Amino acid sequence: MTHDHDLVLRPTEAQTAAALAPPPGRTGGDLVVETLRSLGATTVFGLPGQHALAAFDAVRRSDLRFVGLRVENNTGFAADAYGRITGEAAPLLLSTGPGALTALAALQEAAAASAPVLAIGSQVPVAGLGGGRHGYLHELRDQQASFRDVVKSVHTVRAASQIPSALAAAWESALTAPHGPVWVEIPEDVLAAETLLPQVTGVDATPPELAPRPELTALAAHWLTAAERPVIVAGGGVVRSDAAGKLRQLAERLDAPVVTTYGGKGAFPWTHPLSLQSWVEDRHVTDFLEDADVLLVVGSGLGELSSNYHTFRPRGRIVQIEADLGKLEANHPALGVHADARLALQALLETVGVREDAGAPERVREVLTKVRSRIDAQDLGLEQSLLASIRAALPDRAPSFWDMTILAYWAWAAFDARRPNTMHSAQGAGGLGYAFPAALGAAVAEPDTPVLAVSGDGGAMYGIAELATAQQYGLDVTWLIVDDGGYGILREYMTDAFGEAEGTELTRPDFVALAESFGVPATRTTPESLGADLKNALTTPGPSVVVLPAHLRMFAPTHQ
Repeated sequence: MTHDHDLVLRPTEAQTAAALAPPPGRTGGDLVVETLRSLGATTVFGLPGQHALAAFDAVRRSDLRFVGLRVENNTGFAADAYGRITGEAAPLLLSTGPGALTALAALQEAAAASAPVLAIGSQVPVAGLGGGRHGYLHELRDQQASFRDVVKSVHTVRAASQIPSALAAAWESALTAPHGPVWVEIPEDVLAAETLLPQVTGVDATPPELAPRPELTALAAHWLTAAERPVIVAGGGVVRSDAAGKLRQLAERLDAPVVTTYGGKGAFPWTHPLSLQSWVEDRHVTDFLEDADVLLVVGSGLGELSSNYHTFRPRGRIVQIEADLGKLEANHPALGVHADARLALQALLETVGVREDAGAPERVREVLTKVRSRIDAQDLGLEQSLLASIRAALPDRAPSFWDMTILAYWAWAAFDARRPNTMHSAQGAGGLGYAFPAALGAAVAEPDTPVLAVSGDGGAMYGIAELATAQQYGLDVTWLIVDDGGYGILREYMTDAFGEAEGTELTRPDFVALAESFGVPATRTTPESLGADLKNALTTPGPSVVVLPAHLRMFAPTHQ
């Protein structure tokens, strides 16, 4: 008797071997691309270099979208923004030596902001590894040492078979809370050599969850429920973990006022009755925080800016929820909860009691009134009107990226981000040149949404070359350049400290004519016409530049 399964033709050993045989001409670069695709990557940022050409050739032959910028540091900023906006690890391809090192400042910012960037750099041939001076192009004694203090983890490949595992480990590291940049380096000859390894499929890199210890959240919930004056500080960890909704639920259940740090912009509704907004550098807010009998700090290390330059002296208990173990209790003793903000807030919501405090909104209003009175007494109407014009022109859903410039310093404290994960700046590491290339990365991530970049004329010069990138890819970014003829914030700091500034005055180009030479539409505006000009630029597809000649001033500090 014959059964149907007896008629199935079994493949011969030769047929099986032929089916598993890789296509001819595949290289280590193909293993890189196949692993990235298997991990879920769709877009790669980078800038070619001689040692990395095999990887770029593999990208060319793949369905990955490649976005190339003109300077490696700017490429890193673009990948940083892509990671912040999408929550995905952003692959960044770099070459050996100078190319890799040029991206260090961008990776430092990604580390400070917990942006997941998967940086893949080439290396000299395997024979040149180990510190010997062989005279290879771009040779460094220990290239990875330059990155080790900047990134979360370093992964070195010495053979093609190591590529999938190294990239998977790096990917997992980048996306494990707290997110951050990672570094993988692969020698030139490993990237270029033909490989007999099968095509990469099914790579698993699932980041582990960083859950809180239940006894800690139980104690924290008890303290918060019994508190007389609880206050919440919401940092960037709330935004990175997509926990804004849970934060609001907890604040409303406790009737606890909330202040957001600069990295936490948008984590709590700006106009909510319990919102202290983001005036963390104002002494009235600092006093309010000091008066709390229980201070819940979520996703913040209470660093220099968030602590009003370390003048914050808490008198009550502190509960600190922080995914970065190095930040836990680094500045103040606390009940330290090492956990992802979203998971920890969920645990608190499951255990905290309902606390009613009808007077909390009034106390918040009193603090904000004092802040407003202090600012209004300083004759700073121009700065405030510019922020209002930008807010009115910028759609709520549109992300904005701010360089280290006076208007950005204002925005940190006084700009309503409206939604989580829509306002970004370089305040983590504090380097210049972030805004425009980062905005380009965001435009790649969200091509149907206009993006705003804000720079001073000094910071703008770091990214001028990327006007060509914006035009090449048709990226919908409006670049507002506030032109005050120098490094305005440094001019102000130096003059206040020493009576006179040095090295802050700059000769700069005609930004309108320069942008137009790249084929990018540009407009010179005034404070009165800024809102209309920005709205027109933001609603017109493609890149554009708006130049605002203006000298701005900072509000007076309260930490001195």
